[in-house]
This record gives sequence, structure tokens and C-alpha cells, in this order.
Amino acid sequence: MSDRLFEDEQNEGAGIPQPRCSLGAPLAARLAPLELSDFSGQEHILGEGKLLRRAVESDSLKSAVFFGPSGAGKTALARYIASKTKARVFELNAATAGVAELKKILEFSKSLSGGIAQKQRVLLILDEIHHFNRTQQDVLLPSVEKGEVILIGMTTENPFFYINNALLSRFIVVEFKPLEESHLREILARALKLELGVKSLKVEVSTEAADYLVSNSIGDARRLLNALELAAVTTKPDSKGVRKIDFDTAKESIQRRSLRYDKSSDEHYDHISAFIKSMRGSDPDAAVYWLAKMLAAGEDPRFVARRILICASEDVGNANPMALVLAQSAFKAAEALGMPEARIILAQAAIYVACSPKSNASYLAVNEAMAEAEKGKVRSVPMHLRDASKDGEAFGHGKGYKYPHDFPNHYIEQEYMPEPKTFYRPAEQGFEAEIAKRMKRLKAEHKSTGTQEHK
Repeated sequence: MSDRLFEDEQNEGAGIPQPRCSLGAPLAARLAPLELSDFSGQEHILGEGKLLRRAVESDSLKSAVFFGPSGAGKTALARYIASKTKARVFELNAATAGVAELKKILEFSKSLSGGIAQKQRVLLILDEIHHFNRTQQDVLLPSVEKGEVILIGMTTENPFFYINNALLSRFIVVEFKPLEESHLREILARALKLELGVKSLKVEVSTEAADYLVSNSIGDARRLLNALELAAVTTKPDSKGVRKIDFDTAKESIQRRSLRYDKSSDEHYDHISAFIKSMRGSDPDAAVYWLAKMLAAGEDPRFVARRILICASEDVGNANPMALVLAQSAFKAAEALGMPEARIILAQAAIYVACSPKSNASYLAVNEAMAEAEKGKVRSVPMHLRDASKDGEAFGHGKGYKYPHDFPNHYIEQEYMPEPKTFYRPAEQGFEAEIAKRMKRLKAEHKSTGTQEHK
């Protein structure tokens, strides 16, 4: 636990800008923003006139949860707020903090609640808040609700999955987005020109090296700065004292590109959602990319195959009945082969589904029919449709049933459902368009010939 990490004990947090970390701290820590103008990216929350910016500038921020990917600025903004507030500041990591430690802070906040509000507030910065279980979160609720503590929770996970609804309803939920390449280039340039950056090391980064560092940082400023610092301190200066970072040095300095995908988090659902929507949207390139990313991150190929099966029926349906057949074959083949060969099978099936004509008519039909069965009029099976086997015939079961194969076009109109209702409406796509034409033709021919005779 850290009390007054950003304020002098005697100062009571006067809001005076504090100096950056010492030169011994990591580069990312040394470049922590001193002013809002130092932030790169997150314009949707920190741009001029935005609600969060106004709240921070007026020191009136209420409890909030910051969520988003690593290196997007969550911690930097929380610590910037701490450096400007007049509140007492505590910082905990939910992965290591216990209830006893948490209660000490909350009891302290209660002891101050009777003082001058502006000078007696407590700000608790709680990193990785998703690690707190429901019991620990419930401990926080009364103090947050009463305003005895201002809580800034930070997480890389979707808070709607991990935080109690009661607690979440008392938060301002702020989403941080991955930094764009333009933002990363700004951060790289600032690191090269500032004394607390790497300026004193006389670092020059080639265009190719800069491009590689930026593109392989995947929106993570911390990852970028760690790589730059490693490259700078391990590169020997030339005769002029300049440390020249070329492409090969940059490649060695940054970790192997990691995929932002965790099978236990909402990233799992985001990626499979993107995959399905790409197939549904007839974009084979996007579909195979999301497929490849999931498989590269270690996703179970059977999970992916099941989603292809669902899409083949829900979104392609009878517009191309072969899609379901191919998807089923792909599922069996992928299950038999395993990785890495399964990737080929799944790619073929995903691309086939993506390129197929689309119809969700069967999906809509069964949903509407289930709603009718559950909430609509209760219908009994007509006598002529009932099973006449065993003793059924003695009770009139099956009497009057017309066998369609005995009639022209193998079709005869009769009551198949009391008070008929239309559920299936074929789309004008692919083979389903032919289905629609056939059904229309059968009914038209029946009406034109009147009562049909047996063959």
C-alpha cells in the first residue's frame, strides 16, 4: 500500500506539478505526463471540452473505472489525477491486496469524512480491479456510495463482466482505446528529444527501425518505450558518441509480437464476434484474418469450427445448403487432424461460408415459430395428421389424410396446421430464390387446376 505517492506529507496535496521520476526509473515512468497536453491519444475522453477532461481539470472527478488494453494510458491518467487532486491518495493492486488492507483505507476515509470536504477526500487508485472477488467489491460499495472515498479502478478486462452491477452503477466507466500509430510516433519523438527520455544518450533511430518499433508495439506505449530504452542502452556509441538504432537492433529489442487475445476474457468473445460478423458480411479476407489470429493465440480449433457450423446455418441457410455440409465436414476433419493442419480445413470452410449467398430465413422462421409455440395460440394436431399405427386408426387418426405423392407435382393443399401462420419467408438469394419460385409455382398451379385428381 502506498499513501501519498504523489504528494508531500506536509503539503496536503496542493496540486503543484511534481517532477518526473528519476533517471533510474524505466523510460515509460520517466515520461509519465505532467500535463494533459502531454497525453497522446484518447482524444475521445481527454479532448477539449470532454466530460472527463473537465472533471479532471476541476478536481471534481467522482469514482470511475478505466478499462482498456495495456499501455493505453490508464495508469498515467490515474497518477496524473492523483498529482493534481487535493485528496489523500492511496494506491493498491487488487492482485495482491487483501480485505484487511482495504478496510484500513476505508476506515481512514470515514475518520476524515466530517472535515472540510475538499481537503478531506480520499482517492484510492485500485489497479487490476477485476481481480477483486464479489466479497471484496462489496466491501468497497458503502464507502463509494457515500462518497467517503473516490475510487479509480483500472483493468484490462471488460468491467461489465467482472464488476458487481451495484458498484459499477456508481462508476463513470471510461474506455481507453489502443493507441494509433500516429500517437506512438509522437511518444517516440518525445522520448528522443527530452532529457528524461534518451536525449542524453544521443540516440538516432532509422526510419525503418522507427516503423518496426511502432508497428510491433500494437498500440502499447509502454511496450514501445521499453523497446526503445533497451535498444538505446545496449547500442554502442560511434566515434561521435551517437547511438544509431537500425532495423536489426529494433527487431532484437522488441519482444516477439504478442497477440491481444485472452481465451478467458472478453477479447475471446470480441474476436469470435468479429469472425462471425465477417463471414456474415461476406468478407473472406477479414474472416480468415480473425480465424488466423485466434488459432495463433491458441484458441481451440473445435470452438472455431462450431462457430462456422452455426454461421453456415444461421446466416447462409438454404441460400447455399452445401455450406452446412462443408462446415460439418470441416468440423470432423479439424477434430481428427488437430493443429496445425486444422487451420487449412477451417480456413477453407470459413472462406466458403463468407463467399456464399446469405439468408437468415430459416433462423427467423424457427425463432418466430418458437415464440408462437410458447406464447401464441395453442394448436392441437389435426386428426388426419395423427399417427394411425397401433390402435390409432380405430380412433380416426389419419382419416382423410391426402398422400402428396398421389397428386400432380407431388403436392396437394390440406390443413397441416390449424389457423395457419407464415414463418418461413425465403430470401431472394442463391438456391433459396429457387425455393421461393418453386413454392409460388406449386400454389399457383394448384389454384389454376382447382381440385386435383389422382395420378
